[in-house]
Amino acid sequence: MSRKVLMGTTLGAALFFMIVGVIFWGGFNTAMEATNTLEFCVSCHEMEENVYQEYTKTVHFINGAGVRAVCSDCHVPKDWIHKVIRKVQASNEVLHKILGTIDTPEKFNAKRLELARHVWETMKETDSRECRNCHDFTTMDPEKQRPRARKQHLNAMRAGNTCIDCHKGIAHNKVHDQLEDEELDAISAPDPELAMSELPSQWAAWIEKQEQEKAAKIAAAKAAPSPAPAPASPAEGGSAAPAGGMIDWNGVPSRTITLFYPGQASMEWVLRGRDHGGARPFKAGDRCFDCHDEETADMGQKIVTGEKAEPQPIPGKRGSIPVEVQAAHDAEYLYLRFSWEDGEHAPVPWVDGGKMDPDNPVKLAMMFATDEVEYADRAGCWGTCHADLNGMPFHPEGEKVTKYIKESRTRIETRGRGGKPLGGWDKRKPEEEIQAEFGAGHFMDLVRFKIGEQRVEDGHVLADRVMDGGEGAEFHASHSAGRWVVEMKRKLKSGKPGDIAIEPGQQYNFGFAIHDDHANGRWHHVSLGYRLGLDDPEAEINAVGR
Repeated sequence: MSRKVLMGTTLGAALFFMIVGVIFWGGFNTAMEATNTLEFCVSCHEMEENVYQEYTKTVHFINGAGVRAVCSDCHVPKDWIHKVIRKVQASNEVLHKILGTIDTPEKFNAKRLELARHVWETMKETDSRECRNCHDFTTMDPEKQRPRARKQHLNAMRAGNTCIDCHKGIAHNKVHDQLEDEELDAISAPDPELAMSELPSQWAAWIEKQEQEKAAKIAAAKAAPSPAPAPASPAEGGSAAPAGGMIDWNGVPSRTITLFYPGQASMEWVLRGRDHGGARPFKAGDRCFDCHDEETADMGQKIVTGEKAEPQPIPGKRGSIPVEVQAAHDAEYLYLRFSWEDGEHAPVPWVDGGKMDPDNPVKLAMMFATDEVEYADRAGCWGTCHADLNGMPFHPEGEKVTKYIKESRTRIETRGRGGKPLGGWDKRKPEEEIQAEFGAGHFMDLVRFKIGEQRVEDGHVLADRVMDGGEGAEFHASHSAGRWVVEMKRKLKSGKPGDIAIEPGQQYNFGFAIHDDHANGRWHHVSLGYRLGLDDPEAEINAVGR
């Protein structure tokens, strides 16, 4: 043991220092890991009373898979060098523990946004390194994701976004809604250096599969014969149109469109990133349909119960209405058929008698527009709904503000800078400019049917909602076995100002709303924006020739 082995050091001394080093290293590493446990992280009341309570209500704490992400999984790097650096940085947290900087919930909440900014900055700099310990584009299965998740993950891969750009507030209370949109846009901006030149193989395969399925569907629709007109009577070999019906709908394809309760989710709400996480992709050209078509029922339930965007929930009101929609046309007319189940009556607490519109159990409204109307191509008729309309959160007291579109205003406040009210009710363009927009076809064609009054209203939306007489459309409604069926017939080309001419070879933006259970104003159910075409299998609503 006294034999010298290196630089005059004896074998015994070398063995001693090796043992001491192993003990030190093991102890140090054990201490490092001990400070990474959930129990350690919440052992101080600053964490236990605040962020821990929030975290226990999230999917990171409890979920169907039984996999739990603890504090260190998100906030401490896995690799040794970055882990040691993070532990050294934690000495600052120890200092503030001693100073009592956030030792009460009130102090913590006052500092919450500042603390969150530090975390967002770190995650942005590291390309959300800790998130990717569990989540990564290369291991995601697009087949198992919802349409919204797939769409935004594709956007992120192509543009160079990282996890924290979209997933702020994923494990703790949301605070990014306190940011001005300029700051939110800046800290969530994509980094072109992170953009993928090639998508992961499973994503590329999924895209190819979707394109093949779409092509096959279009080919099948083109090959299918058009529905033939029904014989005059069943005895002649077919089924006649039902009594009072406009055409025979047998053989006309249908699709289910789920209308949802929108609450106070206005166009300004959609465009503000702190309110609606899809604001950035929406501005980039995505459609509401792309992300939300399969989740409208879930959206409606969240809003109708007051979880979001609705300060006046109506107890018992349903959040969504699945509607079967059929479309057909002949040489002169467009025909639409809507069928849906009636709902249970939900009395409105603040209305005498519980019915907003006692004379009309149901009203059906629909809008048509070309892509010339801004936002119509992405949001359909949503572009007519603003935060300062009657019944909306920024409605000016004493003013009657109906639907309008951006083309009629000099500007619309969408971000609320400096506490400004959202909307643009008082920013009307001069009348001659509004008429020029109207002449250019920049309006939404609006048709509405009041079932109780049997009244048809035909109009348009530009600077205001203008409702004229009903000569532009015909309706027929029936109610049987708890189900409503409403048919509409309108000229393809009426020649009337305010009516959109519908022609073959072009797609139109289409949306509709149902005021059920005697509803009025904004307390209705609405669709997303869909594409309508004549004999066009690529359109989401294809009006087939008769």
